[in-house]
Amino acid sequence: MKHFVLALSAAFVLCSCRCSCVDPTGCSLSGFNYVTDDELLTIVQRRTFGYFWDYAHPVSGLSRERLGSGDIVTSGGSGFGVMTFPVAVERGFITRDEAVERLLKIVNFLNCKAEKFHGAFPHWLDGSTGKALPFSLKDNGGDIVETALLLQGLLTVKEYFDGMDSREVAIRDGIDAIWRGVEWDWYTNGENVLYWHWSPEYEWEMNLPVTGWNEALIVYVLAASSPTHPISADVYIKGWARDGAMKNGNDYMGMSLPLGPPYGGPLFFSQYSFLGLDPRGLTDRYADYWEQNVAHARINYKYCVENPKGWKGYGRNVWGLTACDVPGGYAANSPTEDYGTIAPTAALSSFPYTPYESMEALHYYYYILGKDMFGEYGFHDAFNLQENWYSDSYLAIDQGPIIIMIENYRSGLLWNLFMKNVDVRAGLNALGFSLSDPSKL
Repeated sequence: MKHFVLALSAAFVLCSCRCSCVDPTGCSLSGFNYVTDDELLTIVQRRTFGYFWDYAHPVSGLSRERLGSGDIVTSGGSGFGVMTFPVAVERGFITRDEAVERLLKIVNFLNCKAEKFHGAFPHWLDGSTGKALPFSLKDNGGDIVETALLLQGLLTVKEYFDGMDSREVAIRDGIDAIWRGVEWDWYTNGENVLYWHWSPEYEWEMNLPVTGWNEALIVYVLAASSPTHPISADVYIKGWARDGAMKNGNDYMGMSLPLGPPYGGPLFFSQYSFLGLDPRGLTDRYADYWEQNVAHARINYKYCVENPKGWKGYGRNVWGLTACDVPGGYAANSPTEDYGTIAPTAALSSFPYTPYESMEALHYYYYILGKDMFGEYGFHDAFNLQENWYSDSYLAIDQGPIIIMIENYRSGLLWNLFMKNVDVRAGLNALGFSLSDPSKL
C-alpha cells in the first residue's frame, strides 16, 4: 500500500473558503488549504486509519494501546481497529486483498496464540507472544467488556468479508470460533449480572459488576446473542438495567436525558457500544436509544458553549468532554468532571448525533489548531487551551471511533454490517429490543 502522506498531499487542494482568516494563497491559519467538507472527512479518516495500519503490531497485526506502547496491544482498541478495515476498503485507502491478508494474521493470532480465560480476552496482550499483560494488579485475566468491544469489530468484519475466496472463508470461520468460544454465562458468577473481570490468580476479587448506564450496553447485547453461552433476559433486566434504576429522565441544558448519570457522563458512553449497534429507531422498555445519544451529545455541547467554569477556548467550535489524556495523566472528563481538556474524538465521534456542531468543531481543530493537533495519525488525543497544552499522543480507543462514527454519519456502513448479523438480531429480540424497521431484527 502506498504511504498515506502521498495521497494526502494530493488532497490538500483549494476548493472553497468558509472564513476570512486566509492568506493570499488561500491557506487557513493552520497552513492547511481549504477543501470541501466531504474531502475533509476523507482526509481525517485516511490519516487516522494509518494508526491501525502503519502502526499495528508487526507480529499480531493488532492495535497498539497508544503511541509508544511497544508490544502492548489492546483487545478493545483492536476491535475498533479491525472495524475500520471495511471503511478503508470502501474509501480506497487499501485494497480488499490487503485487508484480507492483515485480517488473516489477526484472526489466526487471536485463535492460536492469544491467551483467553473462559473464552474472554484480557484488556492487554503481548502483541508478539499473545500472553496476557496485567492492566492492574488483579486485572490480569479475562475482561468481558474489552472482549465485547473486540467482538463488535470482528462480527462486523465477518459480515463485510463475505466472499467465497478461501481466505475470506477462513476469516469468517476463525471469527466464528472466537465468537463461539466466549463463555458469557460463566461471567455471571451464578448471579443476574455480568462481572467485568476474572483472573486465574485472583478469581472474582476485582468484584466489578457491569451495570448501566455507561459504555457497556454492547456486552449484554453480545452475551444475549451468543449461540453457545447466552445469558437470559433477567441478567439484562436485573444486572445491566438494575430493574430500571439506570433511568434518569431529568432535564439538563434544556434537554431531557432518558438514561445515565447527571449530564450524561463522558461522551464515549454514547459511542463505544454504538460503533456497530445502530441506535436509529432502537428502543426497549427503558429508552429510545437515538433520543438518548442525541440528548447526551447535545447536553455535552451546550455545556461547553455555556462554559460555566470559564475555561479558555470553550465554545461552539471547541467542545467535547470524554476520557482522554490530560496534563499530567488520563481522566474521564464530563460536565461534572471538567478540568478544561477537550478531546477531538468526543465531537468527531458524535457526528451522527450532532452533524452541524461536529463539523464546526472539525473546522476549528483542522483549520485553526492545525499542525498543533493534526499529525501523522490524525488528531492528537487532546488539548487544553487554558494551559496552552497539546498532547502528542494517539490512543487506539480514541482514534477508532473517529473513523467509524464519521463513516456511520456518511453512509451507515458499520451500522448496516453489524445489524445484519443473525446472532445479534436474535440477541436483541431476546432482550426485548425493537426497531422502527422490524426487518432489521
